[in-house]
Amino acid sequence: MRGMSLDDTTAGHLQELRRGTVVLGCLAMLRRPDYGYSLLESLGRNGLAVDANTLYPLLRRLEKQGLLTSEWNTDEARPRKFYRTSPAGDALAKVLAADWRELDAALARLTGGTDGDER
Repeated sequence: MRGMSLDDTTAGHLQELRRGTVVLGCLAMLRRPDYGYSLLESLGRNGLAVDANTLYPLLRRLEKQGLLTSEWNTDEARPRKFYRTSPAGDALAKVLAADWRELDAALARLTGGTDGDER
């Protein structure tokens, strides 16, 4: 860690902590069809800020894994690719959400509450 400031260290750990939550957030939000930019805004409004350079490759990866389906909407002046959670993606979202709730409860016990200051 030599050469890293506390801010760099904190930023790195925060990024690691959030990385897996983006997958769950996308699978949950895409239970209703949406396109990338709108999803990016929705995630941000709901407290899960994601960079476009992270989101778009993730959407392609999830689609390749069969967790999302996509369809082009060419009825509008500007064609947009709409994504939707597949049945396999919905099943994974349920598993991930249940695990997240268990992890959240365990961390609350370990930290003595929600603020992490008591132990």
